[in-house]
Amino acid sequence: MNMDKKLRDAMNDQVIAEHQASLIYSQLAYDLDAQSFTGLSTWMAAQADEERVHAKKLADHLLARGEKVELGTVEVPPLHADSPVAAFRAALGHEQKVSEMIRNLARVADEVHDFDSRALINWFLNEQIEEEATVSEIVDQLVLVGDNGSGLLRIDAELGSERTPAPGPQ
Repeated sequence: MNMDKKLRDAMNDQVIAEHQASLIYSQLAYDLDAQSFTGLSTWMAAQADEERVHAKKLADHLLARGEKVELGTVEVPPLHADSPVAAFRAALGHEQKVSEMIRNLARVADEVHDFDSRALINWFLNEQIEEEATVSEIVDQLVLVGDNGSGLLRIDAELGSERTPAPGPQ
């Protein structure tokens, strides 16, 4: 059940990218919390947790196929989200980058005729459609309310009640 080296390398790169996404969402959560948008921060923190789950899904697939997971350097680009809309625009940009990486995984799997990886890759393709649509909708709502405090607080409360991050240290 060994995997073609090109696909294995691309999957390992994707594991790293999912960890990077988790750190980006964590940074955005910190930035929003510093601005007292605790609901938006909670949403971002939960998203960070979800990205780690995505990394694990990919790693588990590699391990199940008898391959080694090789974590390289995880680089986090400098982020300075000075407003909720800036934070969510940064998140959307990163989701679009990840979507292209997943599409590339599909291309590589097809190229090397690795049908065993397609179910997982298809799951990720569908997940990315959902991720981009969700974040894009939030950006649209934040743009719509602009600097309206009550609108921002409503979105903050709504998003904060939708998701909860994994519990931290006790």
